[in-house]
Amino acid sequence: MNVFSVESYDYQFDNSLIAKEPIQPKESAKLLVYFRESKKIEHTTFGEILKYLPENISIIFNNTKVIKARIFGKKESGGKVEILINRDLGNSQISVFIKGRVKVGTKILFENNLEFEITELISDGSRVGSFSKHSKQLNFSELISEIDKIGHIPLPPYISREDSFADEVDYQTVFAKEKGAVASPTASLHFSENMLNKIEKKFQTAYLTLHVGAGTFKPVDVSDIREHKLHKEIFSISDKAQKIINSDSKILAVGTTVTRTVEYFVKSGESSGEADIFLHPESKPHRVNYLLTNFHLPKSTLLMLVSSFIGIEEMQKIYKEAVEKKYRFYSYGDAMLIL
Repeated sequence: MNVFSVESYDYQFDNSLIAKEPIQPKESAKLLVYFRESKKIEHTTFGEILKYLPENISIIFNNTKVIKARIFGKKESGGKVEILINRDLGNSQISVFIKGRVKVGTKILFENNLEFEITELISDGSRVGSFSKHSKQLNFSELISEIDKIGHIPLPPYISREDSFADEVDYQTVFAKEKGAVASPTASLHFSENMLNKIEKKFQTAYLTLHVGAGTFKPVDVSDIREHKLHKEIFSISDKAQKIINSDSKILAVGTTVTRTVEYFVKSGESSGEADIFLHPESKPHRVNYLLTNFHLPKSTLLMLVSSFIGIEEMQKIYKEAVEKKYRFYSYGDAMLIL
């Protein structure tokens, strides 16, 4: 298979396998375990994960917290508008995605006297502008406080239902702390407080923060993946996580977000800033040894990242078997452990 062809990262899929709700209890989710050395697959449940984790590894989690990034307003003309906040650009400038046609200078009005004015249209479809209340521009922290009152949890578009009160809990990890993500680091959703306690008693653990952006769901729409421009995401790495990365301990990354952050740190030496590393079979991870992840969209950069660990042929084999075994896919779905 051509590792640079986007078509190599497609697979046959049944939409009925998209998980619309999380499974309860969390430990009952299916877990596919893939052993790279033997190329064997085992099927179990997440509650059995401790039996499979190698001894003396360090485990790194992403403690980002999802904000209520989906908000509904109207133009001054009265037309309804939906905004998805993407990320903070600093200096009170916010990147957003907007459903509908807008132009520079357009003002969008929301509840509680919140207002957004567009200052720039970006070629990737995002829009840049500033939020204000009573004519005072808001910084990102102030904006989070405002949208917490009027916004909605930004469920991924493929879940195709309105968010509910339950999603405010279900779409957050049990260790969510740093507000700023517009999508959850979904491999971490499998951990209950009980499972996390067991993990922390047996393994060295640490946390980093990567605020997952809306671009995580964006399919690669070029035929050659080398032409794809990866979105930037704000990150910071704790001192403890840096110490682990700089040691010779083997690392399990809980999720693609942790993998990207660790590998960006190794490549750049930067412990905070904006990460945009693109991992695929010809750009492999250098520091992360093992990966826990969910099942990802066809032709997505996340599927390419998984393939950077195991190759395209093995990825295709695993996904074919997961579909046949009726694993639950995507954010609220089942998990895969790559060893």
